[in-house]
Amino acid sequence: MSADNQQAGNFMSLKFAAKSENESFARVTVAAFVSQLDPTMEEITDLKTVVSEAVTNSIIHGYDGNPEGVVSISAEIEGDTITLVIEDQGRGIEDLELAKQPLYTSKPELERSGMGFTIMENFMDEFDLHSEMGGGTRIRMKKRIVSKKALYN
Repeated sequence: MSADNQQAGNFMSLKFAAKSENESFARVTVAAFVSQLDPTMEEITDLKTVVSEAVTNSIIHGYDGNPEGVVSISAEIEGDTITLVIEDQGRGIEDLELAKQPLYTSKPELERSGMGFTIMENFMDEFDLHSEMGGGTRIRMKKRIVSKKALYN
């Protein structure tokens, strides 16, 4: 392998039915992919949590529980940074600023905490949310992984 190829990034993409039983599959898949960076347990937990929150939002809010919807995840590793994009083609978010407020939920009858976007913003280094009514929602997040090897050297 040439020196140039050693610096090339890695990527993966995943599409699955908008069914709640696929949420854990999505979390484990992203965790397995990022494991090549030798993340700490806290970093793995943070990534699994943000994936869980984003996927659950797509299923419950984007598709209103319709299992015929599709959730897409793409992940890319460049150096020590992972970029995640989680998107759906669901109904979209009417008021992004309101939706990003801590404790806000459009489904209080489901006893949702309303902390999904707050958790994503706090656990990741970068967080970008784009949504269009009738056109779905796209969340792009980045996190720098501090390898366990780096911590103990």
